[in-house]
Amino acid sequence: MAFAACALSAGSASAQAEGRIGFVNTERILRDAVPAQRAQKKIEAEFAKRDQELSKMADQLKKTQDELEKNSVTMSETQRRNKEREFADVNREFQRKQREFREDLNSRRNEELAQVVESANRVIRQIAEAEKYDIIFQDAVYANPRIDITDKVIKTLEGKPPAR
Repeated sequence: MAFAACALSAGSASAQAEGRIGFVNTERILRDAVPAQRAQKKIEAEFAKRDQELSKMADQLKKTQDELEKNSVTMSETQRRNKEREFADVNREFQRKQREFREDLNSRRNEELAQVVESANRVIRQIAEAEKYDIIFQDAVYANPRIDITDKVIKTLEGKPPAR
């Protein structure tokens, strides 16, 4: 009887070990999938004007700093102090705008990529159900290419039929 119980439990462990496992590389999806690339281009277009403004401001700062260094010897003390104050004010404003730009950019990027990840997760669930996967991992330290279904997910996200 003990032998039968051991054989039965070994059989069920063997059946569990034969489950279907998959892996998805989220980083590749966010880098290579057309919806992710579209989102990135949308964000770049949205922030291009502010980026150009920051570049102009950085150029102005550099110009003011160069002028201050070049002419500080020939300037009066008052002129030099005024130029230094002007430089400090513009620099402070530049730092503030740059910080706001980065925060806004990161926020928008996170919003757009969250939509891509949500779509990818729906596709992963569809593939898992259709192909009878027991579990699909995302972002593993190592995954055998044999269980990697990232290409299927990317193709499905792009509206192309995945290769089986």
